[in-house]
Amino acid sequence: MSALHDVLAKQTGPGRAPGAVGLVARGDRTEVSAAGFADTAGTVPMSRDSVFRLASLTKPVTAAAVMVLLEEGRFALEDPVADWLPELASPVVVRRPSGPADDVVPASRPVTVLDLLTFRAGYGFPSDFELPAVKLLFSELDFSPMEPQRAAPPDEWMARLSRVPLLHQPGEGWLYHVCSDIQGVLVARASGMQLHEFLAERLFEPLGMSDTGFHVPAGKLGRFTGLYRAGPDGTEPADAPEGQWSSLPAFPSGGGGLVSTADDWHAFARMLLAGGSAGGRRLLSPESVRLMTTDHLTPAQREQGALFLEGQGWGFGGSVDVERRDPWNVPGRYGWVGGSGTAGHIVPATGTVTLLLTQLELTSPVAPEGMRDFWRYAAEV
Repeated sequence: MSALHDVLAKQTGPGRAPGAVGLVARGDRTEVSAAGFADTAGTVPMSRDSVFRLASLTKPVTAAAVMVLLEEGRFALEDPVADWLPELASPVVVRRPSGPADDVVPASRPVTVLDLLTFRAGYGFPSDFELPAVKLLFSELDFSPMEPQRAAPPDEWMARLSRVPLLHQPGEGWLYHVCSDIQGVLVARASGMQLHEFLAERLFEPLGMSDTGFHVPAGKLGRFTGLYRAGPDGTEPADAPEGQWSSLPAFPSGGGGLVSTADDWHAFARMLLAGGSAGGRRLLSPESVRLMTTDHLTPAQREQGALFLEGQGWGFGGSVDVERRDPWNVPGRYGWVGGSGTAGHIVPATGTVTLLLTQLELTSPVAPEGMRDFWRYAAEV
């Protein structure tokens, strides 16, 4: 048993996550440990190659795919997205965020690729989910991140999105999540491939991420963890291995649909730390990685997103630490947290990767104490 195992064991068991896998890597040294079980019945021990729902840890991967296409010249950061997403060619904006969803004005300028990458396009979730335009967004998209089979196919999904007004003018404010899903549609349309095919060809296969995708094939279901949530009587099932992720969904969510393993996501993280290279092959340029891992928000926009960001900034697909609030908050630390109980980060200054995978849904955007204990451990080793 290791110190990392002890940290994981404290956050697993009855009433908590059934199991967890943790990875802390720095340079050539990698520590991986698994604790607990893949199910609450305790019949399948958690292992290093257990497969988890990444939830929002999908976002950095989708942003990297956008940057692959940008480097190929398919579009530029300042290009309007309407060339690929005509549904967003003439957006309207609510006159006041708290006002009626049908009291709108035209957008002051087009939505750009950069707006999507920085989550400043005007679509997404603010701190107040009761705003009329946000309630309309939920109802139109039938949003349910842990039920990917419910989502409409991309063309229909975009048509529904076009009926929702922007919450603010393009570029003015940060809103969570939806821009990553739009990025996924952009990648598919600009590449002429389905999103899962593009990711497999351009990222997963070169990186050896053989267990990463938008569903779990039948032959791998034995390694797929159950998903659980906190209920009135303790931990209760939310999705079984043979459930929502057992077949490819109609809408592969660039914001939260991937499944993966510790070693697969570590391979992606190592590529970012290496400036976009892996196995002697360049997947991204150092400049693309720099843009992904640089904060693009103003102080006011960081404050606007404080419910999700907790003082951090936002790069492309993930948060960027801008100040030392806690021992693990190293300026430049990049990564994100998934609502299924996952967290992955890189620290370019130290060459560190930290990854925590559990299967207990988070109950709020604020990281739970067990996740913070893992970050604290990773910062001290």
